[in-house]
Amino acid sequence: MAITLTEAAAERVKSYLANRGKGLGLRLGLKTSGCSGLAYVLEFVDELEPGDEVFNEQGVNLIIDAKSLVYLEGLEVDFVKEGLNEGFKFENPNSTGECGCGESFTV
Repeated sequence: MAITLTEAAAERVKSYLANRGKGLGLRLGLKTSGCSGLAYVLEFVDELEPGDEVFNEQGVNLIIDAKSLVYLEGLEVDFVKEGLNEGFKFENPNSTGECGCGESFTV
């Protein structure tokens, strides 16, 4: 399993989970979206679903379903601040392109 969280991303997720007061970890998945085909999904997980894989990265449980795992191998998740904007940034070596607005990607 080679999905990594940078220190900044891990600290942000830990902070969200602490503020929320509950949760097993963060679901990292994909959905069909946008003009290129796939978009990342981040959700808090309170209960595991059948087929979920759980990985611990820097003290954060990442929960990934089997269908998404194939497309997320090698993914690095960072948390960045750029001016007034902040958010998670994804570096996916499986991506072969993305749409102009950056909302979706292809593999």
